[in-house]
Amino acid sequence: MSWIALLLIGFGLADLGHALRPVRHLPEGAAAVVAVLLGLLAGLTSWRDLVALLVIAALTVAWGWSVRRGFGTGRAALPLAVLVGSLVLAAATTPWAGAAGGPLGHWLRATPLPVLHGASTDRALLLLGGLLVQGSTGNVLVRLVLLATHTVNPARAQARNPGPALKGGRLLGPMERLVILGLGLAGDYTAAGIVVAAKGLLRYPELQAARERAADHSGPPIAAVTEYFLVGSFVSWLIALTTLVLVGR
Repeated sequence: MSWIALLLIGFGLADLGHALRPVRHLPEGAAAVVAVLLGLLAGLTSWRDLVALLVIAALTVAWGWSVRRGFGTGRAALPLAVLVGSLVLAAATTPWAGAAGGPLGHWLRATPLPVLHGASTDRALLLLGGLLVQGSTGNVLVRLVLLATHTVNPARAQARNPGPALKGGRLLGPMERLVILGLGLAGDYTAAGIVVAAKGLLRYPELQAARERAADHSGPPIAAVTEYFLVGSFVSWLIALTTLVLVGR
């Protein structure tokens, strides 16, 4: 699983870099270097592993480039194809990955941190990749799916003089996914379900207000608002749940 973990780390760091400092080519290039260095620190130095590290670096750069191009052209097919193809390739070839260990493995055995002490190198890398994906990569995937399904924000689409864009969702989405993932890893699936239900309850007043605006024709149709909310929410939850299945307990 080490190759999958390094791929997730590369993608997660590339998207995080773009979110923090959107400099052309720099975030994905730096993320590719970090992924390769982590692989070397994990003792992945056989010829197969070295080839895989180069491929992971190339895919990380391709991901950053395709996301930027996809958002720029309004087409989500290219970045989604890069993502799916990369994950399929990593999953198909991961049985050939060498045993991870190296200096990183020695550090994991010696660290006093309870969460990491004694954890295998593969699991530690996979956990790191899973956590990174919950951040900016999760936001990117939600936007790509909304773009691919032509599910635009109806409020923005009909607003003639839109106010300043609220960016809280860019932080709340990752926080929500991290909470779900953390509770799932802790085995508290009931609490994770409560988080999902709570989001629906908190959104209910907003949907009710949208229904009233739609009734007097001062706002977008309630069906469009509901669809936008449901598509974005379900994609966000699926990212956390898929990561939970991949990382395991």
